[in-house]
Amino acid sequence: MKRSVGVLLSALLIQCGITAILFWSDQRAVNRPTNPTLTSFSSDEIDEIRIGDDFDNEVVLIRSSEQWLLPELGGLPADAVKVRSLLQRISAEQEAWPIAQSPAARQRFQVADYYYQRRLTLLSAGQALDTLYLGTSPRYRKVHARNDRQDAIYSITLSAFETPATSGAWLEPRLLQVRAPLRIDTDFYNLTFESGRWLSGTGREPNEMELERLISALKSLQIDGIAGEDLQNELSAVEADLVMAIQSPTGHVTLELITVANEHFIYSSEYPLFFTLSAYDFDRLTRVDLRLISGEKG
Repeated sequence: MKRSVGVLLSALLIQCGITAILFWSDQRAVNRPTNPTLTSFSSDEIDEIRIGDDFDNEVVLIRSSEQWLLPELGGLPADAVKVRSLLQRISAEQEAWPIAQSPAARQRFQVADYYYQRRLTLLSAGQALDTLYLGTSPRYRKVHARNDRQDAIYSITLSAFETPATSGAWLEPRLLQVRAPLRIDTDFYNLTFESGRWLSGTGREPNEMELERLISALKSLQIDGIAGEDLQNELSAVEADLVMAIQSPTGHVTLELITVANEHFIYSSEYPLFFTLSAYDFDRLTRVDLRLISGEKG
């Protein structure tokens, strides 16, 4: 009998010990300080982004419905894919752990409010939600970052190259693409799409491969940025290397391709600015074999 009571008491003590351990562990979890996060927003909340750099440049991006616009460029569209990628990368850092918190570290990693490489202000309905400072890079495609509301400094997957502070760098690169040309007129050749086939101004069918290269160049055309202010007036007085008048289901557009000092530019009748163009895209539009495109030889 005494032995049975002893066994029961031992079992009871073991159970009490286990309960105490579990309770103590739960209390530690409850009382453990939570790790601060870099940002406090959902990317869907943001409708304005301001990006400044250490040279006092600043670009403003404003969301309008599903588009991002550049007010400094008269409301031209920004590269929405690039903007969404930026917001997603920043908001994805919710589980990151800070690598430093001291005032000295702010200076060392260049994330102080007076010493930084990039400053990102994120707004919603006119109210600033967060201001982030981006500084030095610990390694490839990583950058030190700090929210001005806290001391914690993080290393996040981003780079200063992906956060330029100039409007031209955020411009939608596909802005001048002609997706479905129906007629193309230049000083050197003319092409018309009729009854399901292309004909040249001579009434012949253009060489299929040469035609495909030209149509592909128009459909995939990408601008690099905007010509500098000092060049805008100068370019308006320069004779174009090629002028293309293009008719499509969306209307009529004239493209002027210009070379100045080995740099390439393009002007569209739809916009009041000259844009920069890569040599690759410039050559695809201007170096067309005239005899092949006119159908004069197979």
